[in-house]
Amino acid sequence: MNKTIMIVDDSPYIVDGLVALLKRRGYQTIAAHGGDECLTLLSTTKPDLILLDIMMEPMDGWETLERIKDNSAMKDIPVLMFSAKKITPDEAQEHSMSIDEFVSKPVNPAQLLESIERIFERRKDVAMEALLAKDAGLDPKTIEEYSSLRKNIEVDKNLLLVLRASSGMETPGKQVSESDRAAILKLEEKIKVNETRLKEINEQFTEKI
Repeated sequence: MNKTIMIVDDSPYIVDGLVALLKRRGYQTIAAHGGDECLTLLSTTKPDLILLDIMMEPMDGWETLERIKDNSAMKDIPVLMFSAKKITPDEAQEHSMSIDEFVSKPVNPAQLLESIERIFERRKDVAMEALLAKDAGLDPKTIEEYSSLRKNIEVDKNLLLVLRASSGMETPGKQVSESDRAAILKLEEKIKVNETRLKEINEQFTEKI
């Protein structure tokens, strides 16, 4: 069965363009022209993925995301955020646990499709790995932690690339603010800690099979 993707943006031009792009790739689509319409549609339908713009009015993407994740019927739907607005270190830190990917506007079609496919592949891989871990007798809480770490590490690495680029850190001679540098270093440390913990869980799993 084809995957269904909801596109949420208050620009009809962008929504129409993404709908056309995704349909050509074989996806079914649902168009939502803003956060309110997105939430209304989600009350009666459950897409496989939500593409959510940040800069919308009157309800922006972050508020829409928060309301999706606060609803038990919607919270497990993966969300790919996209925006022309540079994501800030504070936004990355606050929302990294809730999103599955971030793509900057103007959207590169190939990059967007690659990100979408990566999300679906990751979720399939994590589900399969969780089943194997369960069959091997791994504790359910540990399996849940493993699944969360697998996603969060990849999301954080994606956000790290975005933050390094937007801060100018990749530009020779560019002055980077101390706050941006500190946030980037903090995210790098978080990734290292999570990778260490993921390795520990993998070792537990290996011992049981």
